[in-house]
Amino acid sequence: MLSISVAALIWLVSLRTFSTALDPTLEGTWRDWKATHGKEYVQEEESFRRAVWEENLQMIQDHNKQADLGKYTYWLGMNHFGDLTNEELDKRLHCLLSDVDNVTNVKGITFKSSDDPDIPDHVDWRTKGGVTEVKDQGECGSCWSFSATGALEGMHFKKTGKLVSLSEQNLMDCSTEPQNDGCDGGYTHLAFETVRKLGGINSEKSYPYDGKLGSCRYDPQESITRCNSFGQIMENDEKGLQEAVAKIGPISVGIDARSKKFGYYKSGIFREPNDGEKQTNHAMLIVGYNDSSVGNGYWILKNSWSTLWGEEGYMRLSKGSNQCNVAEYAVFPIPDPKKGK
Repeated sequence: MLSISVAALIWLVSLRTFSTALDPTLEGTWRDWKATHGKEYVQEEESFRRAVWEENLQMIQDHNKQADLGKYTYWLGMNHFGDLTNEELDKRLHCLLSDVDNVTNVKGITFKSSDDPDIPDHVDWRTKGGVTEVKDQGECGSCWSFSATGALEGMHFKKTGKLVSLSEQNLMDCSTEPQNDGCDGGYTHLAFETVRKLGGINSEKSYPYDGKLGSCRYDPQESITRCNSFGQIMENDEKGLQEAVAKIGPISVGIDARSKKFGYYKSGIFREPNDGEKQTNHAMLIVGYNDSSVGNGYWILKNSWSTLWGEEGYMRLSKGSNQCNVAEYAVFPIPDPKKGK
């Protein structure tokens, strides 16, 4: 349940009452949605959340009508975010720190792309067995740690042939210097640096996720894998990013998720006009791409918002025009060359 003062709720409800009358025909749909997602509210909050939900539902329905007519290449769907305002959604889900220039403070190894790479026109690391199940960051702004574990899991799989779910909580608790801040955001490349400094990372099973910052409990005896350093793709180099996904494995990327529609993406190939800002505020994991479809193809991205979002937790993102600034911040762990873990 969201925390909001009664006085603020009364003001917000009264404000919306003048502009938005609740639709009685949606009463059953509203009850079903609350039951599906386990939503409960205090009496003062119910009307406010219902009004927010109805506005979001109307936006979704309007978009889908236009998508059915061919205006868009993707569709939206009501999900567990439906009772959140734009401001609340932004605060809860956008958790990659936005100072991209900070990447230069810790230098990685720049990926050198080929002029004419010999790579397939489609790659999907899920079908290769290198991607774990879709996870859920919950109300914690820890997307950076989920993106990082996804890349580390892929790295470990490629090195050993074993797929092991790794601990986001391990990264949150132990990656607090100099900039990462648990539920308040962080950088994936600094998560890789943490694994390097610790000498490893524990599994999800031995160090489970609880969605809040705690003390570092990393156990070197339970380490699953190590990384030696991290690599980075040149900014705005989608061709280099594609080659890296094909040759290296899943890649951690920053995404501009400011669009309200992003939060309610359900299916199709997501594409929105680019406003020209070089901004990233959410971390995801590229697990593949497809160039054999119409147009320039699409990226396959794994999210950390549960399987209730998108295509069972995944998104297809239009490729070739740096949609959502997908090639602005792309990094990956480099495995320790030593044998074993």
